[in-house]
Amino acid sequence: MPDRIAFTRVFPKAPVGLSVAQMLQDAFPEFTVDVIDVTTLLKRHPGAIAINGVALLRTYGRDIMRGYRSLGEAFWGTTYLFSQTRRLIAQSLAERYEQYAFTFQLQSLVDGRAGNMPHFVYTDHTHLANLSYSHFNTHRLNDKMWLAEERRLYHEADLVFTRSSNISRSLVEQYELPPEKAVCVYAGVNVRPQPVGLNGRYRNQHVLFVGGDWERKGGPDLVRAFAEVQKQLPNAQLTIVGASPELELANCHVLGQLPVDEVSRYYQQASVFCLPTQLEPFGVAFIEAMAHRLPIIATPVGAIPDFVREGYNGLLVDPHNVSALSDALLALLDNPQRCEAYGENGYSLFQERYNWKRVGEKIREHVLASLESSRYALS
Repeated sequence: MPDRIAFTRVFPKAPVGLSVAQMLQDAFPEFTVDVIDVTTLLKRHPGAIAINGVALLRTYGRDIMRGYRSLGEAFWGTTYLFSQTRRLIAQSLAERYEQYAFTFQLQSLVDGRAGNMPHFVYTDHTHLANLSYSHFNTHRLNDKMWLAEERRLYHEADLVFTRSSNISRSLVEQYELPPEKAVCVYAGVNVRPQPVGLNGRYRNQHVLFVGGDWERKGGPDLVRAFAEVQKQLPNAQLTIVGASPELELANCHVLGQLPVDEVSRYYQQASVFCLPTQLEPFGVAFIEAMAHRLPIIATPVGAIPDFVREGYNGLLVDPHNVSALSDALLALLDNPQRCEAYGENGYSLFQERYNWKRVGEKIREHVLASLESSRYALS
């Protein structure tokens, strides 16, 4: 009788990978979750890495030279790696193949299927979803053969779970996946929220930015907008967590990368969370802000409209609109009552939808129904 789940993730230390592994174990207590880290697996096969190096240069060499993509992006964009990882994953599961009830993979950079075993994908992105961003350079699209492999992965999976409704739409509209196979279950947070004591926090005029990719996350736009805010609110503060830009701006605190466990206290100290991102597959920092009862200022891109509702728990401004961004900051920083109301509304949405327990319950319901349906079809 199968009593194990094979869970494939790309990076061993990524917080979301750790969270999903725990979510699966909690949602399926009757199974043992075996974790397969793709990067660790590849390091055991240096020959495969070398061959993929040749493949990425052959496929994307010109794009790399022209600055359209990094070596890291090209590394994960070859058809060779897509098929090779599937072979290596299947080999690693071969000895216990009969013990696995199903395979489950996080993201869709690789193919985590093994034989005819039921397979499920959980992703916050599709590659073609990049086309929905107005500034996206189409030279950065992966080649057609890779896109065909990605499409095949989705169609051969039993179900594809997504973190947001826009990715479910992408699967249906851009990959022609049957709507019933694209199931939006949302996502939880990686930071463990601590109890929040209000203590006048919404009167502190303290803005928090959390993100590692400074340019893509709209950091330069926030700095320009904050400089305008300071002309009217000279005591306003800005704290930047994750990125490490070199700035000369009064009342600005650049903290850079921090351990996940330390980030919660900065959410607790802030009055407003602001991340004016240009491109965002999901944006777990927004959910972390909601979990800490923070009002949010964001852009209406990607998954964000799923969880930032204009006039309910935050304000939405278009990317690169610095004037609108400064107006939104002023509207919240100068109105503590509005901040508190938005923060409470966001926390209610977090409890209702965006936590790993709820995500796990939905995934369990759909996985068990799919497995039962498969057994019925085979009988």
